Amino acid sequence: MLLEKINGSADLKKFNASERQELAKEMRAALLKRASIHGGHFGPDFGMVEATIALHTVFDSPHDKFVFDVSHQAYSHKMLTGRKQAYLDAAHYDDVSGYTNPDESEHDFFNIGHTSTSLSLASGLAMARDLKGDKENIVAIIGDGSMSGGEALEGLDTIGELNTNLIIVFNDNDMSIAEVHGGMYKGFKELRDNNGQSSNNLFKAMGLDYRFVADGNDSEALIKAFKEVKDIDHPVVVHIVTQKGKGYKFAEENKEAWHWHLPFDIETGKNKVDYEDMPAEITAKFLLDKMKTDDKLVVMTAAVPAVMGFTPERRKEAGKQYIDVGIAEEQGVAMASGLAKNGAHPVFATYSTFFQRAYDQISQDVCINKNPATFLVFGGSLYSLNDVTHLCLFDIPLLSNIPNLVYLAPTSYKEYLAMLDWSIAQEDYPVAIRVPVLLTKVRDLPVASNYGEINKYEVTQNGSNVAIIGLGNFYWLAEDAAKELAKQGIKATIINPKYITGQDKALLNELKAKHDIVVTLEDGVLDGGFGEKIARFYGNSAMKVLNFGLAKKFYDRYDPAELAEECHLTAPQIANDVMKVLAE
Repeated sequence: MLLEKINGSADLKKFNASERQELAKEMRAALLKRASIHGGHFGPDFGMVEATIALHTVFDSPHDKFVFDVSHQAYSHKMLTGRKQAYLDAAHYDDVSGYTNPDESEHDFFNIGHTSTSLSLASGLAMARDLKGDKENIVAIIGDGSMSGGEALEGLDTIGELNTNLIIVFNDNDMSIAEVHGGMYKGFKELRDNNGQSSNNLFKAMGLDYRFVADGNDSEALIKAFKEVKDIDHPVVVHIVTQKGKGYKFAEENKEAWHWHLPFDIETGKNKVDYEDMPAEITAKFLLDKMKTDDKLVVMTAAVPAVMGFTPERRKEAGKQYIDVGIAEEQGVAMASGLAKNGAHPVFATYSTFFQRAYDQISQDVCINKNPATFLVFGGSLYSLNDVTHLCLFDIPLLSNIPNLVYLAPTSYKEYLAMLDWSIAQEDYPVAIRVPVLLTKVRDLPVASNYGEINKYEVTQNGSNVAIIGLGNFYWLAEDAAKELAKQGIKATIINPKYITGQDKALLNELKAKHDIVVTLEDGVLDGGFGEKIARFYGNSAMKVLNFGLAKKFYDRYDPAELAEECHLTAPQIANDVMKVLAE
């Protein structure tokens, strides 16, 4: 097996053209087998096999530095840089992350999981190299989908005047996660259709040299192109046209569905596990139904339509009432503000981790202006994405401390849809809703239809001595902890706060009469979070406050159950900690 002989760029340089072709087959076979068992990013990696072989054949990694944008397409790079066991041996599949990671290898220079960053990062590497007087090549690899991000265009603009070695490999497969969106893609199509000869050339407009490779899955053509630009003394773009999902029929035919995939049967392409994304499904059905009676409703996302269940069929059904801004969260949020200002009812949805990219726009463009846009924060939980680059644990401190924003935490899907319905109709507040995660119980309690009485908490069980405030996903943990305390003869008060962004001061004062301890439970980091707001309220009063949540830390590929136990986020642990304080 050729792949087993490779531990770095030096080994690849010994191969001839036929061996490189065979190597590509072996790599795709390994990628296919691993993905079928393990799941993971699929299409981007299959499209980049030949390009990765060519890069490592021509350049000398890690002396020459590769910066992969998002790093969805970096699996082949890992296979060729000493990590092949993680793709050949099932026992080692979890040895590597799904993204570049400097802790794994000297061939990786950044932890990268958010898109549109490679050009900016590479520009910094190039500048530092020149300051030191070094001579290595800096190579940034970026896909066409990532180019829609504002940071990518900012990086491109800066690189245009650097006048030094920086090689941009532009991987063009005419896809983002779903279809691409934006005016620049008309220009990229013209370049593909005219063999790179179109005058409508974004890269040249930015002051960059430009080369075109029509078949980006031809390793020999790529090697030729890369040799021509190696050690170049100015920035250059090598535009390569690849096929997303190349080599696997189902991925070639349905690129969106195979961008990332659960474990599957290789022969049929069918999932090995049954999975239904309940939050996405109920969101899509609700919003599509709502569009029938509200022609001002506009549903928006930034290149992740699946987050809210908007399949190609549903996007078609929504028509003009659906907008995908591409990988451009800043644009999406600011556009939502403009839509709301002019009387529309915008709902912008993405994952918790990606809202980080639009903090300034939420604060400045939306909240200062008090425009009633709705933001759906998906995946906010420790029981969600768990790679260090995709953590969904920081949205509560991030969003709840922006003035004028009402951040809601539903405890059930029924309550979530009621909050969403209210938010779309109201015209007084910018609203964010933390979409429930992994709810296994159905809350039969009635839910409100109006959430305009801001910061009014709901007492769901009256008790004494101990009050437990269970925020959003952790309301059910509050109920379970109360059951544990009941075994010790304590009937706890249980509270659904609903509002992440404020204090129900009247209720919190009332608790002083019959309670000694207030417990807060939140599915996110404690620092700057909800619990601290409650603790601050009680200040130097006699009330004791116990805050349960996660430590402020960059966790990486953790086991949720283990992390929950580590942070005392199980019902028995919470009850035990409460009993210890009561006994003091």
